[in-house]
Amino acid sequence: MKRFGFGRLRFRRGMILVLAMLMLVLAGCGGNSGANANTEANNTSSNNESGSDKGTTNAAAAPVKITWWHSMSGAGEKAINKIVSDFNASHPEIQVEAVYQGKYDESLNKLKASLGSNSGPDLMQVYEIGSKFMIDSKMITPVQKFIDKDKFDLSSLEPNIIRYYTIGGQLNAMPFNTSNPILYYNKDAFKAAGLDPENPPKTFEEFEAAAKALSKNGKPGAAIAIYGWFMEQLFANQNAEYVNGGNGRDQAATESLLASEAGVNTLDWWKKMVDEKAVANLGRDTDDTDSAFAAGQVAMTLNSTAALRKMVDAVGGKFEVGTGFLPRPEGVNEGGVVVGGASLYIMNNKPEEEQKAAWEFIKYVASPEVQAEWSVSTGYFPITKAAYDQQVLKDNMVKYPQFQTAVDQLHASSASNATSGAVMGIFPEARQIVEGAIEEALNGQKQPDKALQDAASQITDKLKQYNETVK
Repeated sequence: MKRFGFGRLRFRRGMILVLAMLMLVLAGCGGNSGANANTEANNTSSNNESGSDKGTTNAAAAPVKITWWHSMSGAGEKAINKIVSDFNASHPEIQVEAVYQGKYDESLNKLKASLGSNSGPDLMQVYEIGSKFMIDSKMITPVQKFIDKDKFDLSSLEPNIIRYYTIGGQLNAMPFNTSNPILYYNKDAFKAAGLDPENPPKTFEEFEAAAKALSKNGKPGAAIAIYGWFMEQLFANQNAEYVNGGNGRDQAATESLLASEAGVNTLDWWKKMVDEKAVANLGRDTDDTDSAFAAGQVAMTLNSTAALRKMVDAVGGKFEVGTGFLPRPEGVNEGGVVVGGASLYIMNNKPEEEQKAAWEFIKYVASPEVQAEWSVSTGYFPITKAAYDQQVLKDNMVKYPQFQTAVDQLHASSASNATSGAVMGIFPEARQIVEGAIEEALNGQKQPDKALQDAASQITDKLKQYNETVK
């Protein structure tokens, strides 16, 4: 470490500022959260010293142990434990320990607290909106380094998933759990309302007309949770960028575009349907909206593809669940969805042998067999195209044919900065600000354009503060 001299001190001061900003960001997080500069690995002399501690003959024969911090609970954690167990059994030279660290915000806080010590992980699962912070922190070795060295074939992976995590011309993390939003609808209710159950609404206008037709006795026909992720997706589906700088991908974002035409049109549409009592506003908790749909209280909603099996099982055969693409305004012909979920980062403060072992595990996780099992167990997309050739996934697609909608929508998304997803270091906090603006508009506290303008101003100010910490 000493050989870095004054430059090292400057780096530490810069990291303190970045981490201070992260604390502010995470303080504003919660609710629905669980969504660039080129960086080089900062392998320091201390890394080599750490590795030299294992330099005995006995240690050389022992397996390389790596720790993986993750945020998957329930079925996700069970699936992760099986992946790790199978890997350890087939790779005796490497032993992986998976450790649940709480929800995404909690685990990122714990990562921050581990800096400067050896207590942190070798491999870290981070939600998609933490991408820029992870890059700016200079705590990672981009997986592109190992991809180039191994000549790993990225063409075997889903291109519309890889695009999200490719920033500054390189893949910084390997996608792991991936989802996007789709329309869920009650086919039986569609029939009863005189709507075609095989032709779900594709546009804002068709969605509004269907919601009105499905409304009866003063009860709304649809419900949309106040979730910032949905606003991000509805922007992308209009091929509209969320922040400047090429959506933060060509250069660091300095301004929110939330109050643009795409944003105002979207919130105007949403509020109009709530005012007409065609769409219910059940608040920010997505579980409340999901429960209303499963109980047949509303006949249309938006939700993640990762919730598909849970949603279908919750309905329990009371009605037939249909799925459709996310709607977009009439006349908009280009756009798509942005992948959500999380990816795997290799931390650069660990010895080289541990980083290499983490990469070997990542390759295993990305294999068709593992991805097929992971998708069936959790509902997330497989990141590997060949996973769809696995019999276990073929069988699951027969059992849950609604999932084909999600696959088709992913493949139909156009390639642009808008559909690649916005990149900003304060994204978790920005999402909360957006949810506040939606709430204000739907509750009649502000007009949609005013609510979005105020929110955009707040986000722009926070972008400025963040950018000053990483100069």
